[in-house]
Order: sequence, then structure tokens, then C-alpha cells
Amino acid sequence: MNHMLPIISVNNISKQYRLSRASSVAPTLREALVGKMKSFFSSGNGDHAVDGDLFWALRDISFEVNPGEAVGIVGRNGAGKSTLLKIISRIIKPTFGEVNIYGQVGSLLEIGTGFHPDLSGRENIFLNGAIIGMRREEMRRKFDDIVAFAEVERFLETPVKYYSSGMYMRLAFAVAAHFEPEILILDEVLAVGDVAFQQKCLEKMKQVSREGRTIFFVSHDLQSMRQFCTRALLIEAGQLLDDGPVTTVTDRYLQLMSEKSAMST
Repeated sequence: MNHMLPIISVNNISKQYRLSRASSVAPTLREALVGKMKSFFSSGNGDHAVDGDLFWALRDISFEVNPGEAVGIVGRNGAGKSTLLKIISRIIKPTFGEVNIYGQVGSLLEIGTGFHPDLSGRENIFLNGAIIGMRREEMRRKFDDIVAFAEVERFLETPVKYYSSGMYMRLAFAVAAHFEPEILILDEVLAVGDVAFQQKCLEKMKQVSREGRTIFFVSHDLQSMRQFCTRALLIEAGQLLDDGPVTTVTDRYLQLMSEKSAMST
């Protein structure tokens, strides 16, 4: 029996941040006294003071993704979703664990990531393509399709710092979707733009998935996620709470949110 080899393997990754805010400004007398008192009263509590400065954004997360899967990631704000995507995109390193990736990654984690505000739309298409490793002839071949998809023909020679957030997103999404990486990572790409363009993006993502490429999709729009994702991961407080069929996992997420809301009222 042939087993498909995963295109992404995430092995026990954890990410820790230090929350202490070192300041170059000398403390006032009051701040110095408060600091001394805190130090005195915490001195008998082991390493509690040190732990208080540390924050685990992710803890012991493991999963595998096969080529061609469309995987949604759900969770509350601050749950660790974007941290996970940044680790998979090689933007940040995990504190522990490792991620093995067997393919080219294209990421759209923030509006216009990799764009230079003083360059025109045209120049940024080529700049962004070069950053993610595309050959110049391939950029030229797909250029017209990118511009048409983004609907920015009239503003192609305008510096992108004058673009609206919607125009920025349209161009950024068009570049990411047309450069055909094996793995496409999208974080809240449907949060900006009108309904018509959101539907256009969904159709493009379905096409990308049908072509056999792997997609990671973070969104609070669960209806859109259910349209083209077959699987979902539920991240809660930095841990992987559930991994399974998209409908099952998103239903559990909604139930969790309902329970949290009921507890807070």
C-alpha cells in the first residue's frame, strides 16, 4: 500500500516570548520603590517572577499535511494561529521543535507583505515575485493575469502607498495566488475587500486547491472556510485542541465560543 509523503511535517513546536519591557529611561523614585517591593515579596516564591515574564504562544503542536490538502485554522484572537503560520513560513523560528517543508512556500500574512510603498504597482509585482524566487520570464508571462485579477490597471504606475487597503490586498493576493508555490499560506485575506472580490478570491483558492497545491487558510469567516477546506485545525491558548474534518472542527469551535461567552455573562 502506497502512503503519501507529507508536504509539511510539524513536530512538537513551541514558541516562547519574553514579555518584560526593558526601558532605557531611568525609573522615577516611585517606580524604583515599587520595583524593590515587588522583588522583595517575590523572592520567596521560587522562579514565579521569571515565569511571569514568559509567555508561551504555542505549546507542543504536531501535525502533518499532505500535498493538495486545503487546511483551515480556527481559534480566537491571540490563540496562536498567526504565530504558527509565521513559523511555517520561516519568518520566525520555534523555541522548541521543528518544521520540515518539502516545497516552495508563498505567504500572504499581512496586507502587502514584501511590497515597497514608494514603488509602483508594476514594480512591486516584479519585486514581490523576485522575493519569493520566481524567474523573470515567468513573471512576465503571468503579469497581465495578475493585473486583471487585482483590478488595478488604472493605478499600475502609481506608488502603492497611495492605494486603498482594498487595492493593496487585491494586488497582494493576486501576486501570491498566481506565482504557483506548492504551499500557499493565507491569513485573513478576505478581511479586506468587497463581497464580489471575496468571492473571486474563494474561486481562485478553489482552483489552486484543484491544481494540487496545498493551502493553509486562517479566517474568522467559517462559511468561506467550509466552502473549500476539507480539514481544519483548532488552536486554543497555544495548543492544538482539534484536528479533523472542517465541519466537525468548526462546529466545535463555535461550541467553544458559545461556552466561553456564557461563562463571561
